[in-house]
Amino acid sequence: MAAPRSWALWSFCGRGWSRAVSGYRVPGLRSSWPRGPLGARLLSQEKEATETHFGFETVSEEEKGGKVYQVFESVAKKYDVMNDMMSLGIHRVWKDLLLWKMRPFPGTQLLDVAGGTGDIAFRFLNYVQAQHQRKQKRQLRAQQNLSWEEIARKYQNEEDSLGGSRVMVCDINKEMLKIGKQKAHAQGYKAGLAWILGDAEELPFDDDKFDVYTIAFGIRNVTHIDQALQEAHRVLKPGGRFLCLEFSQVNNPLLSRLYDVYSFQVIPVLGEVIAGDWKSYQYLVESIRQFPSQEEFKEMIEDAGFQKVTYENLTSGIVAIHSGFKL
Repeated sequence: MAAPRSWALWSFCGRGWSRAVSGYRVPGLRSSWPRGPLGARLLSQEKEATETHFGFETVSEEEKGGKVYQVFESVAKKYDVMNDMMSLGIHRVWKDLLLWKMRPFPGTQLLDVAGGTGDIAFRFLNYVQAQHQRKQKRQLRAQQNLSWEEIARKYQNEEDSLGGSRVMVCDINKEMLKIGKQKAHAQGYKAGLAWILGDAEELPFDDDKFDVYTIAFGIRNVTHIDQALQEAHRVLKPGGRFLCLEFSQVNNPLLSRLYDVYSFQVIPVLGEVIAGDWKSYQYLVESIRQFPSQEEFKEMIEDAGFQKVTYENLTSGIVAIHSGFKL
């Protein structure tokens, strides 16, 4: 999500949430990144104050950043509930399919951008933990000569249940990250998880750092999509994979008409009733209609330097998963 540029790091550890302070070198963060208190990150002065869209409204690029920030600040507390209501729970299946398509391997380093409430991160942690446990059981079965005590000791000495896999959740909105941290604490997610307050257009990470970059239902809110894609390419390792789950264009004429009615007549009403916010959900519906088609977005990903770019439509194109590789 694009918004006024500010930066901070919040990492999760066994003792709680710790804030990075000036002078502390965090591995993987860009050494040239501006330091300072929250909200004081330096802006890119080179960007021209050109016009863009905020839903169906025409605004300046700088203004859009602030408006999008306010939208997600407003909806953060009801974001997950509204996702269930708006999609009738189908968004959970879409996100599961994203993980199935990713198929992370042991030791995968994932960057999940615009992932404030943690949906993709938690699925990733569940996946890699289950994968690591299956691997461990296969190894134990192969060692038939071990005694019960040796097997128990092997399980007890297991320090990393994720097999070295890690996920960083990066979002520009403090409130969205706050909700994600609360969910992580409530659901018992501790190891292998970090939270970063940062901008998709100017990621605070070194080059060639991550194996996989994901962004789910976030890239259409970015002011400069091309710049966000270039940043995704920069932070991925050679051979790394880009995966984007986003609303797209419905390819079934009948479903398209029904979807339009539901989107414009029902979703804003749900937003008002459940979240007390009609305007934010009106924007979210309009932003979907402004997002490029599947083919257009595929070309944008290729222009950013990715290769072997493909996409898969889900639910007749209501959403699509785009995939590309840094080769």
